[in-house]
Parts: sequence; structure tokens; C-alpha cells
Amino acid sequence: MLEVTDLSAWYGQAQALHKVDLRVGEGEVVALAGRNGAGKTTLVRCLIGLHRQIDGGVRFLGRDVTRVPAHRRARAGMGWVQDDRGIYASLTVEENLLLPPRVSDRAWPLGRVYEAFPVLAARRKAPGTTLSGGEQQMLAIARTLRTGARLLLMDEPSEGLAPVIVARIGEIIREIKATGAGVLLIEQNVKFAATVADRHYLLSQGRVVESLDNDEFQRREGDLLKHLGI
Repeated sequence: MLEVTDLSAWYGQAQALHKVDLRVGEGEVVALAGRNGAGKTTLVRCLIGLHRQIDGGVRFLGRDVTRVPAHRRARAGMGWVQDDRGIYASLTVEENLLLPPRVSDRAWPLGRVYEAFPVLAARRKAPGTTLSGGEQQMLAIARTLRTGARLLLMDEPSEGLAPVIVARIGEIIREIKATGAGVLLIEQNVKFAATVADRHYLLSQGRVVESLDNDEFQRREGDLLKHLGI
């Protein structure tokens, strides 16, 4: 579904990514972990098409999208759940959900969204400015599911949230996986990532330094937490 080959990225003369290779298959959740400043968000911005000073290759659904603009990647089925959630504050919950276009027949109908996220159903007429952090995160995920994205790039979805909300987000990620969609999960909370991911990549100073399946990741969790400084 997603294949990244020898991806390097720069900000001017400063190199942020160094020949990164990774892949995400259909119905697979792949976690990307790393310290702050390791290059995780830069990588996501390269994948979605917002950072263009790059070298290497990005393929999505068998097509080379390395130089394809961001809006066309989104139309092709690449969805982005931003770390800042990107909620339109002046719109209601329901207006936020209805705004994005549908890009495939995988799009979740509004009824299914409200069934999966009852809190959004209860607050459907509430403006975005009144939502809690957990409610905003659920809305950001639900809005992407409404588009029918084939691949979700989820940037720090558990950050700053209560454990009960994090557990619910884990359930939703597993439900997304069951539909056959892929998820690239950028996540500092590696204990949470281990509950949902099939495989893990560790990013350090812009380089992939480890690629592990979930069983190996859990066996080495203590060492990896030290390596990540968490």
C-alpha cells in the first residue's frame, strides 16, 4: 500500500531524513517511534506531500506519488490525522464531519461515525472551540474516516489524553485495521503502540535504526524505552 525508498529530506542545507525505507501493507498498523526531533513529523509531511525538499521515492497503491501534490494524494485515499487535530473551530462537530469530500466507497456514513463515537453524536451541534482534547482527537479521526481514506497517517493520536480515551482510540485503530485500511502510527507512547501495531520502526536522527515485529518489540521494550529516552 505504502512503500518509501531511500527517502531523504532537507530544510535548506540541514538534512532531516537520511535514506528512510519503510512500508505499510493493507490491513496493517505500523508504528513509528522516536525521540522529539528524530524526524517523525518531517517524514509524515513528506508522505502527505507538504514537504517538497526531498530525494528518494514514495509509492502509494502501486503508483509513484513522490512529486504528486498533497491534494491529489488525499484524493487518492491518503488521510492525515494531524498532531494538532486541525479542527475548524467556527464549525460544529457535524459540519466538521460533513466538510471533507469522500474519496472512496470505504467512506464511513455519518450514522456509523456516531455509532463508533457516541460523544460526537451527543455533541454534534457543538462548535469545535468547546470540545475537550479527547473529543477533538476523536473528531479528527472520524473526519478522516468519513473521507474513505485507504491509508491513515496518525500523528501522536494519544498525546495528552486520559487513559480511557487512549483505550478507545486503540479500539478504533483495530476497527480501521479490520476494514483493510492501513495505518502509519507516529507515536511517543510506545506502550500504547504495542497494543495495536503489527510492526514498528525506530527513527533516530532522521534514520531508521530498528525494524521490529510486535512480538520482538514487546520482548525488548525496556531496552527500546531507554534508547528512545522515554
